[in-house]
Amino acid sequence: MTNFVHRRQLRVEWGHCDPAGIVFNSRFFEFFDWNTWLMFEAALGVAPSELEGVYGIMGLPLVDAKARFIKPARFNDVVEIASQVNEFRRSSFDVAHRLYVDGELAVDGSETRVWTARDPNDPLRLQAIPIPAAVPERFAGAGLAP
Repeated sequence: MTNFVHRRQLRVEWGHCDPAGIVFNSRFFEFFDWNTWLMFEAALGVAPSELEGVYGIMGLPLVDAKARFIKPARFNDVVEIASQVNEFRRSSFDVAHRLYVDGELAVDGSETRVWTARDPNDPLRLQAIPIPAAVPERFAGAGLAP
């Protein structure tokens, strides 16, 4: 498990909600995706648009996602989302997401993503490549910052 936890707050907008004013469940996966990209930007110091130039990757495709919905989030709630990489493997990694409403856990989610580059034999395809050692090291170091 890495030390770095990326936290941010967001206000639930009307467009996130169903007609009853409750966040539609698929929106939480959007929140998770946003936080994953913001977490990588914060830990690595590289904007998502610059990852190809710095790390030679095209992206971090999602291969698995899960969520357990515990408490609803509603229109105008200010929620906190906390995300952390639980494990880096050779070319994939797991991210845990926890979303809180009024300090109480509302959604417990997870993702598995893959570190990918263009396939040199077919530029329309992506292929998994090894995660550079510097990446988990940056996440460990980011967690130690005051």
